[in-house]
Amino acid sequence: MPELPEVEVTRQGIVPHLLNQHIASVVVRNSHLRWPIPDDLNEILVGQEIVAIARRAKYLLFICSTGTLIIHLGMSGSLRMVLAQHPVQKHDHFDLVLANGAILRFRDPRRFGAILWSSEEIMRHPLLAQLGVEPLCASFDGKCLHTKLRQRNTSIKEALMNNRIVVGIGNIYANEALFHAGVHPRTLASKLSLSRCDKLVSAIKTTLQTAIEAGGSSLRDFVKTDGNPGYFQQQYWVYGRANQPCRSCGSKIEKMRQGQRSSFYCPKCQK
Repeated sequence: MPELPEVEVTRQGIVPHLLNQHIASVVVRNSHLRWPIPDDLNEILVGQEIVAIARRAKYLLFICSTGTLIIHLGMSGSLRMVLAQHPVQKHDHFDLVLANGAILRFRDPRRFGAILWSSEEIMRHPLLAQLGVEPLCASFDGKCLHTKLRQRNTSIKEALMNNRIVVGIGNIYANEALFHAGVHPRTLASKLSLSRCDKLVSAIKTTLQTAIEAGGSSLRDFVKTDGNPGYFQQQYWVYGRANQPCRSCGSKIEKMRQGQRSSFYCPKCQK
């Protein structure tokens, strides 16, 4: 599933092509995504200018003249810039056609993604209003995390993946950040000291930023907007490395289940 780095890589890739461009038309080949694509989306979008492209958690927000187009990549979605003559593939469900002829194409084999429209204040939208803090923003620091965890009687791994606490830290990056912070994924969130929260926040920010710079992780379906894969998976320290030696101490990486997801950790480096 595309996580925060993959969504941010996508945002950065499309901004130069879409910013300040006008929308000529919309092509909907399959409207049955996680929620149906609005029937009147073409009527709404034609002629609108894309004035900004933002990201909130794993939602891409296309700020237009009279509202916001919301796109979520779901489990297998990707956005690519293509030319009009580019062949349409089976899972290419949606095209945003610009006045200059360029096309933003949405591909989603599993159809868990979303394409929605809102004419209201976007941060009050039901999908966004209850989201937690952005992990790469300046206000997310050790004190912030420590405060949010004090009443959480769950594991730190599961807490990091709770979008009401902090957004966008999916399974891959929670595993990696916890390793770099030296925190065992089963550690009770409410027991994490302020100093350990400081270290964990630093590890989260570094892990996410490094992943963005590497183009994200391409494990199954994710590709960048130019069709090329990301390369962060080549830098994993623990994720997907069960029974392999720890790159730091040589101990065997272990694997367990937490909240229906796999956790990977070094029993020596993480306490």
